[in-house]
Amino acid sequence: MKVTQHIEQAQGKPLFSFEILPPLKGQNIQSIFDGIDPLMEFKPPFIDVTYHREEYEFKELDNGLLQKKIVKKRPGTVGICAAIQGKYNVDAIPHVLCGGFTKEDTENLLIDLDFLGIDNVVALRGDALKTETYFKPEKDGNNYASELVEQISNLNQGIYLDEDLKNTAKTNFCIGVAGYPEKHMEAPSLDSDIHFLKQKIKNGADYIITQMFYDNQKFFDFVDKCRKAGIEVPIIPGLKPIATKKQLNLIPHRFSIELPDTLIMEVVRAKDNEAVKQIGIEWCIAQSKELLTAGVPVLHYYSMGKADNIKAIAKEVF
Repeated sequence: MKVTQHIEQAQGKPLFSFEILPPLKGQNIQSIFDGIDPLMEFKPPFIDVTYHREEYEFKELDNGLLQKKIVKKRPGTVGICAAIQGKYNVDAIPHVLCGGFTKEDTENLLIDLDFLGIDNVVALRGDALKTETYFKPEKDGNNYASELVEQISNLNQGIYLDEDLKNTAKTNFCIGVAGYPEKHMEAPSLDSDIHFLKQKIKNGADYIITQMFYDNQKFFDFVDKCRKAGIEVPIIPGLKPIATKKQLNLIPHRFSIELPDTLIMEVVRAKDNEAVKQIGIEWCIAQSKELLTAGVPVLHYYSMGKADNIKAIAKEVF
């Protein structure tokens, strides 16, 4: 079932969802199930599965030269989605990236997902490689998420890259895209970011899921700006509880978001990471309750495979 259909059928009752990442290569899928099982009591209608693109490593050869090696540290997104749908009977939503894919690669991936009965995808540009200052698309790949959305939307209309194909089947993907309440780190302003977000909606996106934030007012202002810009699709807030002191610096640096001073000082005064974890849970509970009062359709949590703090939050909210 499509995300938009889940929201419609809920008839105003807020839904719980979360996001996981594939395990490191060498681990089995039980590590995924171990992170999902504790959260199933909250009846998530869908679970997001991230995609992690390739990385480049350099291995020194015996002659002293360096050999460039492509490494995928977290493969398995498609297989995990199929396993989740088979085991839990909920919709699994794979993330589909521009980075690392040609348009032909993307089309073939989407065909596989369609054959597996996957109804939803999240279309993302993806980050630059660690060896790159700026994002660089593959040759013959999509440059922007808006182009990726257009390709998926075309496939939904039976339009394939090979124009000579006859009697083509139409896919029926519900397309999610990312929104940034504090703007994307590369965007010159929030207004310009919303301008490009609107283009993704125009190209066929059906809903928006936001980057994490820790000040609900930033989310409310973002939604207000989106609505004034003519964006009417559902906007789902994404939440991630703070769990360690290290994240005080890591999260603002990595995601270009601002932490409220009150939260910062609480974490600074915490005696250890166990205390930080509890602060993060309580902060996220308060955020969640305020967002539900405001009428958000879904609360989406970035669990990243760690279920205990998300479960503690959900117990107080759902």
